[in-house]
Amino acid sequence: MTEAAAPSTVAQALAAAMALGIDRLDAQLLLLHALGRPVNDRAWLLAHDTGPFPGEAWPAFARQLSRRTAGEPVAYLLGEKEFHGLQLQVDARVLVPRPDTETLVEWALACLASPDSRPAPRVLDLGTGSGAIALALQHARPDAQVDAVDASADALAVARANAQRLGLPVRFTESSWLDGAADGYAVIASNPPYIAAGDPHLPALRHEPTRALVAGADGLDDIRQIVRDAPAHLADGGWLLLEHGHDQAEAVRRLLAERGFAEVQSRDDLAGIARCSGGIWRAVK
Repeated sequence: MTEAAAPSTVAQALAAAMALGIDRLDAQLLLLHALGRPVNDRAWLLAHDTGPFPGEAWPAFARQLSRRTAGEPVAYLLGEKEFHGLQLQVDARVLVPRPDTETLVEWALACLASPDSRPAPRVLDLGTGSGAIALALQHARPDAQVDAVDASADALAVARANAQRLGLPVRFTESSWLDGAADGYAVIASNPPYIAAGDPHLPALRHEPTRALVAGADGLDDIRQIVRDAPAHLADGGWLLLEHGHDQAEAVRRLLAERGFAEVQSRDDLAGIARCSGGIWRAVK
C-alpha cells in the first residue's frame, strides 16, 4: 500500500481509502488524523476536497489503512474514542468504549437522581477498562464518590491516565470483581465480559483483549459471580446494573431475581435491543 503513488488531492486520498472497502466515516477520521486535523472536523474535508494532499502524509496514512483493512479498530489507530461527551485515550490494552454502553451510564445516573437517593452517593464500576463508565458518571455527578476496579494493571494504567487528563477524581483499584470491595454503594455498574467461548463473532474482535470479552461456555460466568456477590456491597436500596449480550436479557434477569433482587428489569440500547439488566437490593424483604 505504501508503495502506491500518493494521491494528489484530499478527495483522491479519501477515495483510495474507500476503494479498500473502508467505511466512509472511518476513512474520513483516519484522513483527518493523517492531516493533523481534529477528528470531529469532517466539514473541513468537504470544504477542502479538491485541496492538495501532502505527499509526506501518505506513508503514515497508507499504513493506517492497511491496519484498518486487517480489522484493527479505528479507535486504536486514532488513539482516542469519544464516550458520553468525554474524549478518552484508548489502545489495545482496553476494549473500545461502545456507544451502547452509554445506556448503562444513563440508567445509573437515573438511579442516582431518584427521590430516595442520598447526597454524595457511592458508585462502583466493575471491570472499568479505559475508565469510560466511571469517568462518565464522575463527570455527570461531581458530588459522587466513584470507585472503579479492574483485574488488569494495563487497563488501569489507561484508565488512570484518562482520569488525570480529564481532572476527574475516580479512585482506581486493581482487583478481581468485588474481591476486597467496600460496601454501601448506591449503584454498582458493570460492562463485564459476556461473550461465550467459541462465539463466531470473536474473530472480528481479535485485536481487543480477549480476557475482557469472553466469560465461559455461555458467556455468563462473570455475571453470575457479580450477581452472587454484589448484595454484600450494596446499600439498602442500591442498584446493580449490568450490560450483557443481545440475547442474554432473560437469563440475566432470572439470575437477579433468583438472588433476591427486586424491580428486576432491562433497558434497550440504541438499536432497541435489551442490552442492560438490573435490579434493586432491599435488605428487608
